[in-house]
Amino acid sequence: MFQTADMLRIFQTHRGDAIVVPGRGGRHWVQITTRPNRDVPVGDPAMGGHASFAVGLALARPADKVVVFDSEGDLLMGLGILPTIAEQAPANFYHFMLDNECYATTGGQPVPNAKNVAYDVIARGCGYPRAFAFDKLEDFESGIASILAQPGPVFVALKVVPEVENVPIGQRPRWQTRTREHVIQDLRAELGLTG
Repeated sequence: MFQTADMLRIFQTHRGDAIVVPGRGGRHWVQITTRPNRDVPVGDPAMGGHASFAVGLALARPADKVVVFDSEGDLLMGLGILPTIAEQAPANFYHFMLDNECYATTGGQPVPNAKNVAYDVIARGCGYPRAFAFDKLEDFESGIASILAQPGPVFVALKVVPEVENVPIGQRPRWQTRTREHVIQDLRAELGLTG
């Protein structure tokens, strides 16, 4: 297992021009990103919403690489997104899943059978042509360039250290300070869209 922030720092050096939906890595990503105008912080949708949002963005923007940082808790709430993504087969979609073996956002309840679930195998079984799993940071660092060079859809399971939040959601510090309108305005400008 490794720290989410350490993995995101490595990813940032390989990001290129990708649009990033930081999802569960968002509170770290806002401190790491060097291209916030290419980030789409969708906040905290209903569990399972990050991958659905990100694949929609990838399908709408086929010329742009789209990367999402999902979590195993989110994914378990909506496993149906995996075969949907595989069927649509967006060549620009990169699905990174942070697996901390618990529902950290809601207080740290354990994910059932957490130590034995092979999410990369599940993704391949749903039809992802490429799926990887990392539990050592140095292996991730060695593989990330090759992974991002492959056509999507790509799935990457990452074993990360739990960062449990026991403060009620409404009382937590906000990591996302940009408004929805600001994000849309920045994306439109970055993509050369007017109006």
